[in-house]
Amino acid sequence: MIHIKVRENEPFEKALKRFTKACEKSGLMADIKKHQHFEKPSERRKRKENAARRKIRKLMAEQNR
Repeated sequence: MIHIKVRENEPFEKALKRFTKACEKSGLMADIKKHQHFEKPSERRKRKENAARRKIRKLMAEQNR
């Protein structure tokens, strides 16, 4: 569970912005989006394979610089 302490005389908007940043940093928002719809095992496998390919391509591009 994510907690933030609202500072004295801190506007609500600023505290809300800090809270949303903390949620994004912890990966909570990505987890919620991931669980919104059922993902078939074949779709999960394809997504992971594509992520691995992107990662390898990125590493190769950095090495060639």
